[in-house]
This record gives sequence, structure tokens and C-alpha cells, in this order.
Amino acid sequence: MPTAPPAYLPATGAAPLLFALDGSRAFAERVGQGIGLAVSAHEEREFEGGEHKARPLVSVRARDVYVLHSLHGDGRHSANDKLCRLLFFIGALKDAAAARVTVLAPYLAYARKDRKTKPRDPVTTRYVAALFEAVGTDVFVTVDVHNLAAFQNAFRCRTEHLEATGLFVDHFASRCRERELVVVSPDAGGLKRMEQFRQRLARALGKPVGAAFCEKHRSEGVLSGEMFAGEVGGKDAIIVDDLVGSGATLARAAQACSERGAVDVYAAATHGLLSGDAAAILAGSALRELAITDTVAGAGLDAAMATGKLRTLGCAGLFAQAIERLHGGGSMSELTDA
Repeated sequence: MPTAPPAYLPATGAAPLLFALDGSRAFAERVGQGIGLAVSAHEEREFEGGEHKARPLVSVRARDVYVLHSLHGDGRHSANDKLCRLLFFIGALKDAAAARVTVLAPYLAYARKDRKTKPRDPVTTRYVAALFEAVGTDVFVTVDVHNLAAFQNAFRCRTEHLEATGLFVDHFASRCRERELVVVSPDAGGLKRMEQFRQRLARALGKPVGAAFCEKHRSEGVLSGEMFAGEVGGKDAIIVDDLVGSGATLARAAQACSERGAVDVYAAATHGLLSGDAAAILAGSALRELAITDTVAGAGLDAAMATGKLRTLGCAGLFAQAIERLHGGGSMSELTDA
């Protein structure tokens, strides 16, 4: 007797469908190529007054549907506009009887506003989660969110969190073998991220890797804090963070490492927002190299690339493997376990 498909999969057993809204198609095509899945056709139309609509151009009835959209602002659409378009498209898919809709968001907007830091502050991460749930999102997938606990607690629907740690470990393990290494967190909030990377890098290299920490406080855009813990003298330092915006935090940490005798200073940040004067700050910093992934695309990336210090690692394979496991009922933990 044939085995029934898992309850969370469409009864038809059909292949999954992959959609990508405008601005994220190139990334989605890289995802699809990894598992032999073409990006399905959809329509996006603009109307007077800035209104718009999006709809699938193929039947999604009883299908397992994946929608990819990276929610960062670019020269064409703001983060708010991308968020609104994605929400409306999810609603259209559910109204068209999709069996399950999974959002693949390489970059999740508003993930940094995850707690109250001042009186009457909003907790925007939670509000964004409520919006996705309101339109019927079944599963939400992102990579290296700013605060994992806040992300998981904000959503009531199923969430899956991918990590680019393995990509960065492979990259730096092949480049930084000559001297002793130390991994640096640029602030207290990144200590757990730093330690995870440090342990995996040490295993990959088969030798000890040190740890260090920079004190950082931010209030209304102003950075402060002078404490530095850890020994970097005569070593290569790798600063690890989840994202780089203006570049000021990484530049500040790189300068602190350099002043304390680090030989070469590198940095790894999953999301390269590279806003404002990031390219100039990067060019003038003590960093030898900044490695990012391709979760964000925009003008800032092109300008920073021209400095010669930027390296971009592809993470589409992580999302391709996520689709395979989600659709087939495989283990998601295998994607992040060392």
C-alpha cells in the first residue's frame, strides 16, 4: 500500500511553485537553478497615486507555494513598498487556494526594532509578524536575522532561520591560515554570533581561535563606548556582524583592532545594506576586506565594490536547500548544524 504524503504537503504531490516579486527575481533564479525549479510567472501592475497589484499567472490551487522577496529599500522601491507588495501577493495566493504559502525573505525589514529602548517605543518586529500572519502566511524563512529570539517569538506561524556562518567559515578558513586568528564582536549583542563563528572556524582550521569584544552604545545615531576585551596583537582579526549599514560600526571596531596591534583586519556581515557614505567609510577604514552575502542588491553595493575591499558570497543555495526540505519533509536543522 502506498504511503500517504505528510499532512503539511498538498495532496496532489505536485512540485512546488516558486515566485519572486520585482527586484528579487535574479536571486530567485539562482535559488531555482539549485533545485531545477523555474520561477513561475506573475503580473505586477502600477496604478495612479502609487497603488499597485500583483497576481500569479499560473494556477496555485492545492499547491505548495514559495514567494521570495528581499525586503530592503533600493533605488526603485522602499522597504515599506516591498513589504506591502509582498503582503498583498500572499493574500492573492491564499485567495487563489494555495495549499501552503512560504515566504523566503533573504533580508527582513524592521528586524532591528525588536524591543522598546525608550518610553512608548514601538516593537515593529512584532507588528510586521502580525501583518504576515493576517494575510495567511504559513511559513516564514529568513537568514541571519538581527535577534533570533525576538524573531521566533514575534511570529505565531512556523518560522525557519537560516545561517550564513558556514559560507563565511569556508571563505576565511581558506584565506587566513598564516597567523593566529581572533574573532571580534563589535558589540555586546553579537557575542553569541561571534562565538558560534569562532567555534566553527576553529574546527575548520584545526587550531585554536581567540575571541575579543568591542563595547558599543548607540543613541540617536551616535556611537560611544571605549572598552575592548581580548588580545589581538600580532594576530589577524575577523569582525563578525549580522549586517553593515553605514559601515561606522565595523570601521570603529577595525580601528580598535588596528590600534591594539592586529596585523590584518577582516569583517563578515551577512546583509550588505551599505547605505549613505558606506563606500567612503569602508575605503578609509582599517579593514583589509569585508565579506558579505548577496541578500541585498543596490547602488551601495556597486559603490562599495569599487573600493576593492568587498567580497560577495552567494547564499541562494541555502534557500534552495530550504525549499527541498520544507517541501519534502526533510530536516531543517541540518542546514545550520555544524
